[in-house]
Amino acid sequence: MSAVAQSVATSASRPARKASGWENLKSLLPYVARYKRMTALGLATNMLMAAIGALPQLVIGIITDCLKGSPQALSTLSGTPRALLHPLFRYYSPLSRHALGLYCAILVGLMLVKGFLSFWNRWILIGVSREIEFDLRNDMLARLLRMEPEFYVRNRTGDLMSRTTNDLNNVRMVLGPGIMYTATTVATMALAIFFMAELSPSLTLWVLLPVPLIAVSVRYFGQIIHRLSERIQAALGVLSTRAQENLTGMRVIRAYVQEKPEIEAFDGANREYVDQNIQLIGTMSLFFPALSAFIGLTVVILLGLGGAKVIDGGVSLGTFSAFYAFLMQLIFPMIALGWVTNIFQRGAASMGRLKHILAAEPGIGGTPATADARTQAGRAAPEAAIQGEIEFRHLTFTYPTSSNGTAGAPVLRDINLRIPAGSTLAIVGPTGSGKSTLAALIARLWEAPPDSLLIDGRSIRAYPLETLRRAIGYVPQDTFLFSETIRENIAFGVDHLDDQRILEAAEIASISGEIQGFPHRFETMVGERGITLSGGQKQRTSLARAILRQPKILVLDDALSSVDTDTEERILRRLRDVMRQRTTILIAHRISTVKNADQIIVLRDGQVTERGTHDELLALGGYYADLYQKQLLEEELERE
Repeated sequence: MSAVAQSVATSASRPARKASGWENLKSLLPYVARYKRMTALGLATNMLMAAIGALPQLVIGIITDCLKGSPQALSTLSGTPRALLHPLFRYYSPLSRHALGLYCAILVGLMLVKGFLSFWNRWILIGVSREIEFDLRNDMLARLLRMEPEFYVRNRTGDLMSRTTNDLNNVRMVLGPGIMYTATTVATMALAIFFMAELSPSLTLWVLLPVPLIAVSVRYFGQIIHRLSERIQAALGVLSTRAQENLTGMRVIRAYVQEKPEIEAFDGANREYVDQNIQLIGTMSLFFPALSAFIGLTVVILLGLGGAKVIDGGVSLGTFSAFYAFLMQLIFPMIALGWVTNIFQRGAASMGRLKHILAAEPGIGGTPATADARTQAGRAAPEAAIQGEIEFRHLTFTYPTSSNGTAGAPVLRDINLRIPAGSTLAIVGPTGSGKSTLAALIARLWEAPPDSLLIDGRSIRAYPLETLRRAIGYVPQDTFLFSETIRENIAFGVDHLDDQRILEAAEIASISGEIQGFPHRFETMVGERGITLSGGQKQRTSLARAILRQPKILVLDDALSSVDTDTEERILRRLRDVMRQRTTILIAHRISTVKNADQIIVLRDGQVTERGTHDELLALGGYYADLYQKQLLEEELERE
């Protein structure tokens, strides 16, 4: 079973400690490390921009002192900071037009440099976030492609789609704007507070009194935002699932006149999503006014105490103007603190949901016997490593998804069967007898118990999945076509497209004549899930796809159920040459499909109840003979 066998919508039987937001975000560090140079350059640009951004406030103070006629600009600024900024003070002259013009020009120049650095800061850090988003999306798809069917039984498609789109975008916001504005906020606040302390230490202490209140409110509201963000993303997953199922099942909904119930069900999921968002909006509506109130409190403190110091002569008007400018510079970081908190909490909640996919390990994966398999195969092509002999030894199989994690009844019981390489095995039996399960085990879509299924005398687990599946052409009962051309659907899984081979495969599947009648022939788009083709055309297209691969093992799971008997006979006639060269598993309900097989078995209730050739099974007078007589009678009635 997979490491994420349980649905994300349900809890495990033993509750685990919930990961914190930081633990979720730590999973992103390996991705950031891939772009550490660009990230470091972006942060360095950010620091330089913050340093340049602190100078305009000082220049404003100098200009104010110049206009006031103060003998010395920013007289309270002394020591090392004043020495470092000496080039800025050297041009100062009280009530001088020349000095005023020069400082105005310096102010414009500083703003231009800050704007230039701001552009590169955004370009680098936002660009890195997009690259990481690209890597994350690829890693998620690669992980999803590795997962076994059990994972998709327990996790809904719509919810997975929500994770790979909305959740991924929230994580990107953390990596881009989140990191960028956090760095800007920290650097700007640090420099602003430093210069404020240099200009007036006592006044700085007074105006920073509300800061602890800001920190407490950020922590309090941050926890609420994180919790609500998790609920919102879960509600969005449910909503996406509803939308996906309604769109894919539109014809069924209309056929059963279920438009109104489905609209009502969708409305319920939609309302839940909206309600959760409204709760988040309510929280944010309290959060930002609270921040604004604390910020307003600092301004009032500055105007009251700072104004008194100017009147008493404790500080110059220029110093007060510079101090006020630094305080105004702090307003955006304080507001951004709330916005960044929202981004990080949403991103942490989303990353927690993405970790369910990124940390999932398939129950059916690579094998420690890979090296041994390579030794056996030598340097031959993967297909040549498998000859096609299949053997079942006392195979008993139970689906791991049954009964909410508890063991259910076995689907297959004590199957003992040997299929020589190059021979044809036909499987018949009533619905639910385990025929498709047996086929899926051969393709290792489900994991058979150890040493119960062998290929060429070796455990199926001894073969790397790629080697095994490249040697198998599998046509499942549920035909699936991609929203591509017929040509691309037939050639799916083949590295090098060959038009002649595609045509030959289509002719064997008895679909080429109909394709030639389409306006664009093999370049005809089939629509989503092959909606523009009939059931029989979709089956034959899938059959052509399997034939084109020229596999050692060909598994046809009721692959001719949607075609008429004449077409079936034509396909089987053409398939005989193909089947002679490979092991074929043929599952069908019609006796006409299986009667020429080398051996035929009857599956009932997961057990092999009859086996033999067509003539031998007729002589037994059991289920197979009964089925044969019924189908003969049906054919006679149809002719009449």
